Amino acid sequence: MAEKKAKEAQIERAFEQAFEYPKWRLTPRQIYDLEMLVCGGFAPLRTFVGQKDYTGIVNDMRLADGTLWPMPITLDVSETFAESISEGTHITLQNNENRALVILKVTDIWTPDLKAEAQNVYGTNDLAHPGVHYLTRNSHPVYIGGEFIATRLMEPVDYADLHHTPEELKKWFEHKQWKTRVAFQTRNPIHRAHLKMLTNALENHDGLLLHPVVASKTDDISLRTRVHCYRHIVQRLPDETKLALLPLAMRMAGPKEALWHGLVRKNYGCTHMIIGRDHAGPGVDSQGQPFYGEYDAIDLFEKHSDEMGIRAIPFECMVYNEKIQEYVPEHKCPPEHKRVISGTKLRHMLAHNEPIPDWFTYPEIAATLQKAYPPLLQRGFTVFFTGLSGAGKSTLAHSLANEMMESDDRIVSLLDGDEVRTNLSSELGFSQAHRSLNVRRIGYVSSLLTKTGGIAVCSLIAPYNIDRLHNRELISQSGGYIEVHVNTSVEVCAERDTKGYYKYAREHKDFLLTGVNDTYESPVHPELVIDTAGVSVEECVDKILDKIRSLGYIN
Repeated sequence: MAEKKAKEAQIERAFEQAFEYPKWRLTPRQIYDLEMLVCGGFAPLRTFVGQKDYTGIVNDMRLADGTLWPMPITLDVSETFAESISEGTHITLQNNENRALVILKVTDIWTPDLKAEAQNVYGTNDLAHPGVHYLTRNSHPVYIGGEFIATRLMEPVDYADLHHTPEELKKWFEHKQWKTRVAFQTRNPIHRAHLKMLTNALENHDGLLLHPVVASKTDDISLRTRVHCYRHIVQRLPDETKLALLPLAMRMAGPKEALWHGLVRKNYGCTHMIIGRDHAGPGVDSQGQPFYGEYDAIDLFEKHSDEMGIRAIPFECMVYNEKIQEYVPEHKCPPEHKRVISGTKLRHMLAHNEPIPDWFTYPEIAATLQKAYPPLLQRGFTVFFTGLSGAGKSTLAHSLANEMMESDDRIVSLLDGDEVRTNLSSELGFSQAHRSLNVRRIGYVSSLLTKTGGIAVCSLIAPYNIDRLHNRELISQSGGYIEVHVNTSVEVCAERDTKGYYKYAREHKDFLLTGVNDTYESPVHPELVIDTAGVSVEECVDKILDKIRSLGYIN
């Protein structure tokens, strides 16, 4: 007891100096990684990797000492922050509420080759891969390695009864006297097909750890909805089942992710893990081809299972045989009797208020999903106009907002870039960093409006793809996101010169104007492209309304 109190006092003294150190606000992924490092879920890692371990992981799936580890757990920071520190510096890692979580002593600072990391870890540089997209579009350009001097993580606020450290679960398994313990990894709700597979797996083993991840893809079903579904399904599973949440941020790295998940579940005391076809697969690439082979994950896991100390339980996709009205392995079901509902199809059915068939899931789970996914006509959405100054964005946005206020019961809010700068971002200039911050502030406000079921209509230049992608991902978690690129030529914009910017830019060569002597990155995949030259406002608004209607958000 005295030793514990002395250690706690030492940690408190360390945190008393936290305000004096350079501070880095952790991203959501970094916070999940931090929690796994501190609790022992990422053992043998106890801190964010340094450069030697990083190089070994990326090139050979091994730490510098040769230990198998396929996923780099890195602390990425901005160039500005990296320039403010050096090796030996103590820094404070904070959450988004500015609470100090860790005091870290920096040992490594380096600039990684993110394209090489993507190719080696994910096997591709295709931005259609969510892991590659996050790495190359969301990660900061500099990595930091270091030693944790003191840690002080916050207790989980939500679902505290489902959060367990590796040591807690190991003790629980020991108490239950389970000799063989099977882990099941998921990021989605569990339906009848999964239940059949899990029940089969338990026939030859003592217990099941239902271990869903907390963080997954941005378009996945929310954690709150998933937890409600998990609690329902546990009531239908055998008593030899333990439900626990895993604070792991998935990378969707396919075979290497399967290895990673296996090593993590070994740390939590599991002896076996269910590995399915295309485990943690991200879908198809930009050419429509799968990123990984169907059984690559199973093959790689079994190749390394002895070294990892955990065995794979391969399972085939279970499908519904309509003729015999049972779930069977896919290879045993004639194609004409096979019934399957994919995750994409399920989301479509929920969005369009279509009934979920009883053969697919259980009534209580269907009701939970339907409550979380109201019909598109009842959901909020954002229409985001982007384009050059003078392109016609504000005119279209005002006209669209007025039209929708007359015809829709949802609350419509207009967020004009100039008005927001005046009222919300008056302290910002026009540097790249400040422009990005202004765009992201508007995205944040739009996400709140969308989340409450309202309609946000935004009009601003938003010159950089990375900021528009950030807003798309943020807002899409709450509702619909419709990007409209007002692609009016710079010559037409200059002729209009509604704000005098082009005239001023001609007279003052040091004045940077987007599209003239400053960057405008055209949207990659906007929902709609409109050129306002020679076209009436009414015609343009009709096109926009047609697009929104075709997406299902309005009648």
